[in-house]
Amino acid sequence: MPHDAEPGAAGVDPEQLWLRPTEPRRGRRPSYSREVITEAAVTLADAEGLEAVTMRRVAGKVNAGVMSLYSYAPDKETLLELMVDHVSGELPTTTPLTGDWRADLKTIAHLQRTLMLRHPWLPAALSTHRTPGPHTLAFLEHALAALRPTGLDGAARVEIFAQLTGFVTGHVHHEIARATAARSPGQSAAEARYLAAVAADGRHPELAEALSAPHRPLTPEATFTRFLNRLIDGLDRD
Repeated sequence: MPHDAEPGAAGVDPEQLWLRPTEPRRGRRPSYSREVITEAAVTLADAEGLEAVTMRRVAGKVNAGVMSLYSYAPDKETLLELMVDHVSGELPTTTPLTGDWRADLKTIAHLQRTLMLRHPWLPAALSTHRTPGPHTLAFLEHALAALRPTGLDGAARVEIFAQLTGFVTGHVHHEIARATAARSPGQSAAEARYLAAVAADGRHPELAEALSAPHRPLTPEATFTRFLNRLIDGLDRD
């Protein structure tokens, strides 16, 4: 029986999901579709997090019976796949490439970060995402084209894109967590005092030197760009 399974609890058949469109039902045409259901789930996740996305909540948003949704998304795992691909459609895939693969890759990473910050549930969803849909594949195609000037074979280019996406996902996850912690200034002040005490104890000279170094710009955008530049500028063609 269909149920709200946890992500990764069951397999998703990518052919069934992406290559075989939902067949229309007999009788009166329903007032909702897979697209409408996915949009409702994304709206819920944006507002309340992935935990809020249940088939019952989604059904309530589209004014449908819970059981009627299962022909479009038989479980939560499938719904998450639909959600990830849906928001991936917000990524531009027709922007002309410059031919400078490092510059183009940095642009791609910034686009990914912007998307993940717009949908804070996305980094967690990507950890279980396994079946790229049409929007995801379109962006992958764009990224692989950006990497063509490297001269690397297709498999290596896929690996680099996976490495980049993993970096952006992890960074944004940390960025969101830090932003949440920053809402508690007392906790941030306590952490600063603790690090200052540790740096002054004489047993952590490397940390003391690091903490005494001139401060770099600490805005989220500047920090992300600095880390990204180190990653991409250090990529070797071998």
